[in-house]
Amino acid sequence: MKEFIKNLRFAWNYTKDNKFVLVRYLICDFFSIIIRVLIPILSAKVIVYLTDNKFYQLINIAVVIFITENIFNIISRYSKYCMNVVYHDALSKVEVDLGKNILKLENKIIDEKGSGVFIQRLTIDTSRLADIFVVLNIYITNILTEVGMFFAIFIISKLVFCYLVIITILLYIIQKLKTKKFNNQDKKYRKKLEKVSGFTTELVRGSRDIKMLNAEDNFINELKDKIIDANEEHCNMQKTSRKYSFYIGGLLDTNDLLLIILLVYLISNNYLIVSSALVIYNYSSKISYLVDHIGILLEKVKDFNLSTNRINDIINSNEFKKENFGATHIKKVNGDFEFKNVSFSYGKKKIIDDLSFKINANETVAFVGKSGAGKSTIFSLLIKMYDIKNGEILIDGININELDKDTIRGNITIISQNPYIFNLSIKENLKLVKKNANNKEIKEACKIACLDEFIEGLPDKYDTIIGEGGVNLSGGQKQRLAIARALIQKTEIILFDEATSALDNETQYKIKKAIDNMKNEYTILIIAHRLSTIIDCDRILFIKDGKIKDSGTHDYLLKNCSEYKELYESELSKNE
Repeated sequence: MKEFIKNLRFAWNYTKDNKFVLVRYLICDFFSIIIRVLIPILSAKVIVYLTDNKFYQLINIAVVIFITENIFNIISRYSKYCMNVVYHDALSKVEVDLGKNILKLENKIIDEKGSGVFIQRLTIDTSRLADIFVVLNIYITNILTEVGMFFAIFIISKLVFCYLVIITILLYIIQKLKTKKFNNQDKKYRKKLEKVSGFTTELVRGSRDIKMLNAEDNFINELKDKIIDANEEHCNMQKTSRKYSFYIGGLLDTNDLLLIILLVYLISNNYLIVSSALVIYNYSSKISYLVDHIGILLEKVKDFNLSTNRINDIINSNEFKKENFGATHIKKVNGDFEFKNVSFSYGKKKIIDDLSFKINANETVAFVGKSGAGKSTIFSLLIKMYDIKNGEILIDGININELDKDTIRGNITIISQNPYIFNLSIKENLKLVKKNANNKEIKEACKIACLDEFIEGLPDKYDTIIGEGGVNLSGGQKQRLAIARALIQKTEIILFDEATSALDNETQYKIKKAIDNMKNEYTILIIAHRLSTIIDCDRILFIKDGKIKDSGTHDYLLKNCSEYKELYESELSKNE
């Protein structure tokens, strides 16, 4: 119960803005309880008046029933309206809040957990949390209605009341056992469902690579195994439900027989009149649902607790650590930054090893080295995608750990090797980074990124929907769109992480020219696969095994760094 109260308070934070709607909902429920208790009494009177040929009273009671049922229908309709308002508003708020918290998570947590964990919690669990107040009202209303009928039976016949209490206790024990076992199985089922969801997401997003690898059968078999595993757990849940439903059904059937025998005995011995027996029988058919409703409510509460805990884990627990930023805010940085004795590891593998270098504002610097040398990791650390354990990273002389998120990521733009393009129009993709960007800014950025001619040739131009992950664009077009997106931000530091790797020679030349035009106005850092892209940089840092082996201009490195010279000559030979 303590866990439920704690979780209910948590859920209330998403519902409290609609507290007056909830109050109206409760008032409607109060009147519906009264009406539902009265209806069986009125229905019994219809039978009595009909058998006694009291037609005038019969018509009067029929009118009363008609009016009562219409009032009940009006109340029910308004109650459903209130229910929808509460549910949808709470669902929207909890989904948005959870989405915000997922975006605050440390990247290594997302890497470790996989997307399925977050998809399931953002969709299924949020719905079950938002539903709790509606569920409580529905089932508590039903339970109170049935308790009211119990009270009416107590007034009519204490012996029948005692009998029904015994039956109810037996039903409750069976339902309690069912709920406990069902809940344990549900926990296992949800974890397996998360694996299915995560793998399905990867299958859809990686479908092109799967096809190119001719690995469809392997992936489908893996998906099949995960689905079968989850479905087997779900079948176990259904098996449990069927088994206990069989026990409950058998007890209810026995109850019907025993109750009729008891009523016949009471009528035969003048302990009960026929009309009262009819009322009891009408009530008893509904009282049998009492334990069902209590059982379902217990299941819903367990379900709610499980979903709330899973959501709360992401929002508040140490298992899902959030990114940490400082409090110092700089509206516009100069663009100087420095690495001082920085070391960083992915798990046990050291990527950056006691790395030190300094970049001056408005300088254009390139990072060169073989794959796995640590070049992209430097960029990730600079925008604080991961936290370092040793050393310092300074921006404008201030430790990056002291700066707030907007100072770091609002002043640094990174154009990655594989930029993610969203399933929106071209214009909407560009406005994601600057909501108030006007058409002139958008077209200018696309022109610099050498994308304007391609866009103008499309039927819907800038309103063209480009598909999830930019599926309707080539690799070069995606990178140019990402460059345009970065240019719209106009940050002081721009990082190009293999951003021209998928471009043809002509487009690469245009992008290089665009970068050259930006020199001396921005701090530009470039990781380049093609060394021809960076030969005009102010400095080139040659990275090997997470350290700077040498640095200088292109001409200097050709003369003094044999490994750099080897890379450059290798590229020249490929282009011949």
